[in-house]
Amino acid sequence: MTLPDHPSLDDYRGQISEMAAQGLAAIGDAPDLDALEAARVAYLGDRRGRMLEFQRALGAIARDAKPEAGRLFNTVKRQLESALDERRARLGRGAGGYTPPADLTMPARPQWTGARHPVTLVIEEIAAIFRELGFTIALGPEVETEWYNFGALNFPANHPAMDLHDTLYVQDDVLLRTHTSPVQVRTLQRFAPPIRILAPGNVYRRDFFDASHAPMFAQIEGLCVDEGVSFVDLKATLGHFARRFFGSTRARFRPSYFPFTEPSAEMDVECRLCRGAGCAACKGTGWMEILGSGMVHPAVLEAAGVDSEKYTGWAFGMGPARIAMQRYGVTDIRVFYDSDVRFLEQIAE
Repeated sequence: MTLPDHPSLDDYRGQISEMAAQGLAAIGDAPDLDALEAARVAYLGDRRGRMLEFQRALGAIARDAKPEAGRLFNTVKRQLESALDERRARLGRGAGGYTPPADLTMPARPQWTGARHPVTLVIEEIAAIFRELGFTIALGPEVETEWYNFGALNFPANHPAMDLHDTLYVQDDVLLRTHTSPVQVRTLQRFAPPIRILAPGNVYRRDFFDASHAPMFAQIEGLCVDEGVSFVDLKATLGHFARRFFGSTRARFRPSYFPFTEPSAEMDVECRLCRGAGCAACKGTGWMEILGSGMVHPAVLEAAGVDSEKYTGWAFGMGPARIAMQRYGVTDIRVFYDSDVRFLEQIAE
């Protein structure tokens, strides 16, 4: 049937519905991709397809009927296109007796099988070294109270680390932990000494994202509490760790200050990027700081319910990403957070 020169809405609706039924049948019955293409041209072709006739007829329909006619046209067109795509997919899978031949001369596509992240590898290696020394892994929540994150660790109430420009608060006294030290307090509350734990986990600080800082990063802290523990034990343990992890390397301790340890020290190792000559990563010093440490402050032990007259302890905290920079020769810490597969492929294990 042919549409009249000025079709009514009823004429348009009746004929486009009839054409749609014919088109859907032709598409659904197509035995192969060649027949399907012929059906597409017959009904959806740009030059002589049946839908083109109904598209042109929209201009001759009365103005008040055009919106309804336009909706009919779009609905039928979507039905035909959807049926066409579905039938093409079925025939492509061989449902209609046609299977595209495989080109056996094509080279295989390269595949990246995935690998553990370099920072994860460093954390696992550090944990393995301390397990040999009798340490166990302890974990804690990443959302902490202000008391566990600061108060129990001997931070004064006016310490700048507690300000909004340094710490990410969730609500009044709830925050994203700035270090994994709260795990030490929680462990001391739950278990009686002797205690040797390693506390890995993510921490959060309001830092700018630059070559050596990130607002979220991994941290590993260690704690040893027992009778007669001294700073000599601390230096011996961390010196052993440095030799096991870095091999033959120079290390040094520098006096420092932390609210939760007294005395306190930072540990540096010779920068492996410049071999002590001085570079941008080590700020020209030839040394790279890898951890802070010290004897646990008696106030921290007392806050956790441990008798500071009977027990002493030492603790340390290190950033595995900085250590990974030394291990893999990376000068910018942001590389670890880019998720660049090309970089990860170079150090995949």
